[in-house]
Amino acid sequence: MKRYLSGILLVLGAGLLMAATVSCEEKKSNVEVTPIMDKALNQPSSIWYADFGKFPEKDKRSQLPIGVFDSGTGGLTVLEVILGSDYLDNIDGDMESDGIPDFQGEDFQYLADQANMPYGTYSSEGKADYLRELAVKDALFLLGDKYYNLPTDKTAKGQKPKCKILVIACNTATAYGLKDIQNLLDLSGTGVKVIGVINAGVNATFEDIMSSPARDSLSIGVMATVGTIDSDAYRRTIMQVKKEKGYTGFVQVVNQKGAGFAEAVDLEKDFVDLSLTAPRDTYRGPVLGEGEDDIKEELLDVYNFNYADGAVLYKKVNGKYTEFQLNSAANYARFHLVSLLEKIRMSKEQAPLKSIILGCTHYPFLLDTMKQALKEIKEYKKNGMPIYSHLIAKDFKFIDPAVFTAIECCKTLREDKLMALRVRKGDVNAFISVPSFRVSTKNLEKDGSLTRDFKYGRFPGTEDITTVPVPFSNENINPDNLKRIQSLVPLTYEKIKEKL
Repeated sequence: MKRYLSGILLVLGAGLLMAATVSCEEKKSNVEVTPIMDKALNQPSSIWYADFGKFPEKDKRSQLPIGVFDSGTGGLTVLEVILGSDYLDNIDGDMESDGIPDFQGEDFQYLADQANMPYGTYSSEGKADYLRELAVKDALFLLGDKYYNLPTDKTAKGQKPKCKILVIACNTATAYGLKDIQNLLDLSGTGVKVIGVINAGVNATFEDIMSSPARDSLSIGVMATVGTIDSDAYRRTIMQVKKEKGYTGFVQVVNQKGAGFAEAVDLEKDFVDLSLTAPRDTYRGPVLGEGEDDIKEELLDVYNFNYADGAVLYKKVNGKYTEFQLNSAANYARFHLVSLLEKIRMSKEQAPLKSIILGCTHYPFLLDTMKQALKEIKEYKKNGMPIYSHLIAKDFKFIDPAVFTAIECCKTLREDKLMALRVRKGDVNAFISVPSFRVSTKNLEKDGSLTRDFKYGRFPGTEDITTVPVPFSNENINPDNLKRIQSLVPLTYEKIKEKL
């Protein structure tokens, strides 16, 4: 593990050094200034104006919190890894566990942009520019010092500290918004840095590959949202890192668009509705069919879905399915995992699957389900013959980019001399976006969330406030989701439970 992580740090360190050699003026001359960036930088009358001139000086930032954001609560998996990480020696920074959390004494701010999720759908709706704006607004919130106490507040009256570094705990936001946020920070003159999850995950994947026995060909699976896959960010980064590392074997990148997976984890009603016992017209998850993204009836025994407690909602006529709807996050996980393996089975190369990058922060919530499903798939036989076992490498690994995002964050803070170095335990202040009172009721669902047409019908560059960040509370987090948080990210839950 030490060699594995050390290699990652060499890559990360080289990347930071390369970034430092590019002058600020060179960057400014090549920067696209989007409407939201212009408002934040140059328009004092705008509600989005950031007034970066008042940002604390670098030598006064060490006690500020670390900012982390995601499109929903899934990014808490990244925060959980950060809170529990112990990969570095806290004294000298060497890659050696010392029994002390790497972020001992650090405070955190977390933003779940729940009202605007799923981020993965904006690109397919032709709203990639609005998604880019959402990512910048998330960053501006963490860089700012105000928040809304209630969605009915006309102005943000709550006071909070600004953040000293940003972590984008969302693959889709990294794919579409990282460059804009980096440019904004460069132009702001603050020197604040931002870290995304994609490069960390890919570098980790190749460290594992390079430390494993040599092979002529392999497949790297990427499970991510539709938007992340459509951005082509993972495939491009994989090929770039492959070249940088001098890996000469054949690499097949197998993308799996996780349509509905993240939404199911967050219990979005159009994808999972635990109150139902029969199919509904509003369902937007995968359906039975012969298309690439459809559930194949002939593969139902491979998916091995759980049908208990309404986890699948279906109708049959004369023994045949007429409707079939997934209604649990675990079944979405099984469907997408089998779909990825099917792509390898049907490919010309059939290169063994060495790793799957969990390219969405919501997916680690179902890691145990996916491990069990992969074991079943590997053992699956048809007419007594194994179908998939030869397609899965014996040293296969799931890759969670969160570990290496945590390491990069810690190394960056140490290099910039921004570690808090407090004796006390750190704190977590968590915020979640909710629809603003300014939104007409005709644009709200019965549960108070934004309607799909309104959500994806908005345009960038306006002064409209349609969602506002408020503190986590029992009123704005689904009880089932809160139970999942308590079970799967216990360190984080302990930090936030008293504030709910």
